[in-house]
Order: sequence, then structure tokens, then C-alpha cells
Amino acid sequence: MAKLLIVDDEIKIREVVKEYALLNGYEADEASDGAEALKKIELEHYDLIVLDIMMPLMDGYSACREIRKIKKVPIIMLSARHEEYDKLLGFELGVDDFVVKPFSPKELMARIKVVIDRNTQKIQDLYVFEGLSINVDARVVSIDQQKVMLTPKEFDLLLYLVSNKNTAINREALLEKVWNYNYFGDDRTVDTHVKMLRHNLGIYRKFIVTVRGTGYKFEI
Repeated sequence: MAKLLIVDDEIKIREVVKEYALLNGYEADEASDGAEALKKIELEHYDLIVLDIMMPLMDGYSACREIRKIKKVPIIMLSARHEEYDKLLGFELGVDDFVVKPFSPKELMARIKVVIDRNTQKIQDLYVFEGLSINVDARVVSIDQQKVMLTPKEFDLLLYLVSNKNTAINREALLEKVWNYNYFGDDRTVDTHVKMLRHNLGIYRKFIVTVRGTGYKFEI
């Protein structure tokens, strides 16, 4: 389930967008200005940010600049202004879409779906979770921009768990998918590799959760 962060100083707009987001199967969190949004983004993973321009403390443009320094996350910008300059500046900052107020909540949901789908396809070879990044093509894992040395099987195990994030996977399935059908191993093989993988991931070992009586999952 995709998680949205709705950033707007108008509480009614946040409530309406959140209501429609929940109806469309998304999780939703709120922030009343750019500064509050940055604090949340540092602590939580969001699949898309709906970001208003005109806000106190930190406006949408400033927030967008700061977000881009720490996270690669899709952004849809909201604005009550219609000037072409506003849109151009937003796109220069890396905004994925631009919606002018007043807007139709249904149209916004449609735009959110398009952007999430597009970015899911775009980044399918690069997964980023906080300071942990996994480059599938290069088979490189980095923690806070420092490369981590994993064995080939550790990488394959991590990639399979990430590709099925938030889903509990039993040990037999992991043996089958990561080690293939012809491997004659047992549960201890999986447990041993998970232990080594957790050690190598350091503080991000928290993402690999043991599901008692079943196996493991990569939980966000």
C-alpha cells in the first residue's frame, strides 16, 4: 500500500485529500508546512508527497529543494497561482506534476496514481529506503552512500525480500526462489544468510523482520 504525505497549511485541504486518499487505498500522513514535512520525511518512507507552494515557515519551493537533498520521492505540487513561471520553477526543481487550486480531488487521485505507477516502473532497478539503497543492475548495496560488501547469495536474498516488501515469506519459498529448485539445503541455510545479511546492513537490519513460525519479511 502506497503511503502519501499531504503538505498544506489549510487543514480543510489536508482533510479532503486524506479522505480521498484513504478511499483510494492509500495510507496518508499530514504536515502543515515545509519544515514539519522535512521532519516527517527524515523519519518515514513516503511513496509520494502532495506539496503546497504557499505555506508559512517554509514554502513549497524551499521544501522541495531540501527534500531533493535527502530523498528521491515523487512530488505533486499544489498552487493557487496560475502563472507559467510557477510551473516551470516547479519542474526545474524536479516536481513530477503540478495541480492548480481549486482542484478536483478525483483528478488529483488520478494524477497521484499515474505518478506512482510511473515512478515505480522508473525506479524498479533502484530501491531506496532511508539511507539504504540497492542498485539492481550494478548489484551494489550502499548504506549512507558507502558501499557494502555482500556475497552474491546475500544480495539475491535481500533483493527477493525487497521485491516482496511487507510480505511474509517462508523459508521453503526463499530456498526455492533464491537458491533455486535444485538446491538441497535446509532452513538453517536461510537463517545463516539472514544473520550475515543483517550484520552487513548495520542499522538498517531493522528492515528484515522475523515472522515467528513462518520466515522473514522486508518491512517498511
